[in-house]
Amino acid sequence: MTDAVAAFRALHHGRAPEEPLVLPGPWDAASARAFEEAGFPALATPSAGVAASLGYEDGATPADEMFAAVARITRAVSVPVSADVEGGYGLAPKELVARVLDAGAVGVNLEDSRAGTLRDPRAHADWLAEVRAEAGGHLFVNARVDTFIRGLTDPEDAIARARLYVAAGADCVYPIGVPPEHIPALRARIDGPINVAPSPGGPPVAELGRLGASRITFGPGLLHRAMDAVRDIAAQVRRSS
Repeated sequence: MTDAVAAFRALHHGRAPEEPLVLPGPWDAASARAFEEAGFPALATPSAGVAASLGYEDGATPADEMFAAVARITRAVSVPVSADVEGGYGLAPKELVARVLDAGAVGVNLEDSRAGTLRDPRAHADWLAEVRAEAGGHLFVNARVDTFIRGLTDPEDAIARARLYVAAGADCVYPIGVPPEHIPALRARIDGPINVAPSPGGPPVAELGRLGASRITFGPGLLHRAMDAVRDIAAQVRRSS
């Protein structure tokens, strides 16, 4: 596992600006295998995508079911997998780290809001530091910054939180929903990799990289596109029956 974590961590560094790390988001074992077969070097599960595959609304997946789903995904592929475990399900850092590692993940995505409300940034940074201490070097910690999706549009809010989280030991920060025009300001003020999600009609992956994104993840977007294709197929089958 340690070698896999080191390999995953290395994927985030030394990249050309126009070639950020692209991590598709598998929602089950079959989609994970498809992404591995396509040649992606690593994967990052989206909590919303996994929730949909299990029949839950985003944020409503029981912890046991989320960890079991992550374990099925990691067993299905040979590439490193990072797991989105939302806000940590109220677990103490020691138990949270143990459950993520038991599920076979090499990384973890952790949000800084609970039930739609932003946490105090210093309290969250302290919690991240505990998670990192429990994990040692065995987990890549991606700290999600939720300011933009919670209505705080000033990039200074995201920058302040991100800097606290990096100081607490986060390997990467994820200012979800950041407008592309703000990415250069974040890049200039934040040490370490920055995770960005593309938006419909927004800049392509290469341009997001040139703006300052180190890593691109898709949330449930790929699941939504796959389900659109399934609906089209279902409609064709229904018409032909």
